[in-house]
Amino acid sequence: MALHGELHKLTTEGRNPRTQNIDTLSTEGIVSLIVSEDQKVLEAVQHEVPRIVEAADLLAEVLRAGGRILYMGSGTSGRLGVLDAAELLPTFGVGDDQVKALIAGGTTAMFVPVEQAEDDYEGGLRDFLAEGLTEKDALVGISASGRTPYVLAALKRAKEMGMVTIGITCNGNSEFAQIADVTIAAVVGPEVVTGSTRMKAGTAQKIILNTLSTTIMIKIGKVYQNLMVDMLPTNAKLVSRAENMVREVTGASLEEARQALEESSYNIKAAIVMLSRSCDLQAAQALLAKGEGVVARALQISWTEDAEN
Repeated sequence: MALHGELHKLTTEGRNPRTQNIDTLSTEGIVSLIVSEDQKVLEAVQHEVPRIVEAADLLAEVLRAGGRILYMGSGTSGRLGVLDAAELLPTFGVGDDQVKALIAGGTTAMFVPVEQAEDDYEGGLRDFLAEGLTEKDALVGISASGRTPYVLAALKRAKEMGMVTIGITCNGNSEFAQIADVTIAAVVGPEVVTGSTRMKAGTAQKIILNTLSTTIMIKIGKVYQNLMVDMLPTNAKLVSRAENMVREVTGASLEEARQALEESSYNIKAAIVMLSRSCDLQAAQALLAKGEGVVARALQISWTEDAEN
């Protein structure tokens, strides 16, 4: 593990020469400078596109093969991981049996800082092992520094187990890079307020996680065209969204869309196939099974079968 004395060597811990007098500026000056620095984040993430692509392909294959993805992080990084994993259920119907996040310090750390937890190497290993993961699963370690002991412990053991290992950091040449199969390192430079990695580093990690998880969901068939067809319609707004999606894709009336959704227990994919192919729920489910849950593939199979007959 890196020593605390080496902290000053990290890009994310450096002093930003552009902001050294930020405390003397007007409100407009402070805000303008922060926004100006934030503009560097997208460029840093853009540079990491090849690594994000590589990670997305590896992680999509893990889910296709029935494996699980575990995020681990501490502080801001951990909270961003929890946020990303939690939002996959309502958006794509993917629960913590497929993608789960752990934060150093546990649930309490989501709301109250548990700063010492990030140094708990044994705690990270213990939390990781408690998940019962195997070589078919994947670990995504998230840390601005790329050297957080809580996460490093898990990454090292995951690597030893033959799991897919991904690191997300904001420092080049990090300890993550020495372990993980793929390390996504968006080097955003020193923060506006020295060491406050909830800022540019946090923004970069949020963009990376959004991009990575959404790409994975698209690749495993959770999106048809650009619609979230595995969304769970759990409130009035989402029910209306489901109805609108089915109508837009199939050209059906609102009444027809509602009927198909009700017959399929609000399975949006099944409703789309039912209306697109004028078939019942059982036939739609059979087509989706043949298409491995991918709507476009299920419809193509149906058209091919019709042509052959």
